[in-house]
Amino acid sequence: MQLHVIDETARLRSVILGIAHQNGPTPKLEEAYDPKSHFHIAQNTYPLEGDMIDELNAFAEVLQRYEVEVFRPEIIANCNQIFSRDIGFVVDDFFIKSNILPDRDREIEAIEQVLSRIDPSKILTPPNEVHVEGGDVMLHGEHLFVGYYNQPDYAKTITARTNIQAVEWLSSQFSYKKIKAFELRKSNTDPFTNALHLDCCFQPVGDRYAIIHSEGFMLQEDADYLTNLFGAEQLFHISAQEMYEMNSNIFSISPGVVVSDHSFVRLNSWLRSKGLTVEPIPFREIAKQEGLLRCTTLPLFRDPK
Repeated sequence: MQLHVIDETARLRSVILGIAHQNGPTPKLEEAYDPKSHFHIAQNTYPLEGDMIDELNAFAEVLQRYEVEVFRPEIIANCNQIFSRDIGFVVDDFFIKSNILPDRDREIEAIEQVLSRIDPSKILTPPNEVHVEGGDVMLHGEHLFVGYYNQPDYAKTITARTNIQAVEWLSSQFSYKKIKAFELRKSNTDPFTNALHLDCCFQPVGDRYAIIHSEGFMLQEDADYLTNLFGAEQLFHISAQEMYEMNSNIFSISPGVVVSDHSFVRLNSWLRSKGLTVEPIPFREIAKQEGLLRCTTLPLFRDPK
């Protein structure tokens, strides 16, 4: 199997899409990995398995309509396998296995049928001290963007998924790229101020646009960097409420086609005004776990531009 991903929007040909079958019971409060899931567990509004299966199937139908080859993980009973982006990611023609939360180690086993088709020399496994999840790694041509957290409370911050050692390791592996790291704001308790991953507060769309929540970055200069790179007029700024709803976590099938939540009225209108085709689907239940469309996908091959 060939791998090729150098940006977020080139024509998609193959992808791993998460699965919600046999997802397990509603977690206990102390088992929540993020503040939004914690809220919905406490409010007895945590999503039902059947609803999440329907949402992911709707996503799969759109992908298949655009002739994208869709792989699904093998089902592991009582295991949340929805967010494929967490367990690995492709940079250029390399598959990188993520070092994720220890409780989620089984998830990588469920895509072994895909990994077994990849040249072993093209699969990289970071050392144990490198913590990284795919939602924090974003490609933009010659640029490699990495979200991370490096505050003294890192070990106690369950929403901190990528560390500074990951930035250093990725820089060593892909030294020919322009590596730009962004420290993100984290909160174990407030989902309105928690940027769980880089794709929760930023994402390129189309050929030259991007969605951004500037307050998700610890440093204003990092938000300014993206403003200068893309151009102020090319950015769509989202509010804290819109970040909470996951507006930046849509998914591009090509430069001209995006899959978005049907409830994102303001964003979808802006995307259409820029000439993009928006494929709206319901994803409100999965959103209750602080993840959305990009989080459920692991692109394997996008066309070279």
